[in-house]
Amino acid sequence: MERINSYLGKHLWAQIALSLLVTSAVSMLLFPGRSLGTVLVRTAVVSAGAIAVMVAMRRREERAAGGSADRLVTLERKLRKGDVPVDPQERRAMRDLVEQRLHRTRHRVAAQVFLVVLFCTVVMATAATSGPRQTIGMAVFSGAFLSWLIYYGNRQHHRLRTMRDALASETSDAFDRSR
Repeated sequence: MERINSYLGKHLWAQIALSLLVTSAVSMLLFPGRSLGTVLVRTAVVSAGAIAVMVAMRRREERAAGGSADRLVTLERKLRKGDVPVDPQERRAMRDLVEQRLHRTRHRVAAQVFLVVLFCTVVMATAATSGPRQTIGMAVFSGAFLSWLIYYGNRQHHRLRTMRDALASETSDAFDRSR
């Protein structure tokens, strides 16, 4: 799994391609009868804004990590494992990355509540306008997606807070020792 994470971290185009393929597959399962080409094109056009946001966020994270995708992947690996960097320059980059991500996720609970309401509304609208197959598919997809999103979002937020605390405590310990 680590190799896959590293590969996807270094190659943004692979993340985009995989997300388009998965989205197209789910769309074809929920609404059969459309050709693969039509679904892929429609998904790519609709996802253009999300791809632009993803590329912009990635560039900001690379700048916070020191300017390269390799360095961002290294910091990401250390963050996942809970390894606090020793090198002062790497610690500064980790601190910047963690602070940026914590700032970006400051409204995550409100966003999670909004997504739950949104997905419940979509399931109800699907039930009112489509058949039972689409309704059940959308309900299963919504439940699985929201469960995954909330679980891993909370897990990542905990990692970020833990790393921020570790970086702050080691900085204050080093400061106290130097006096």
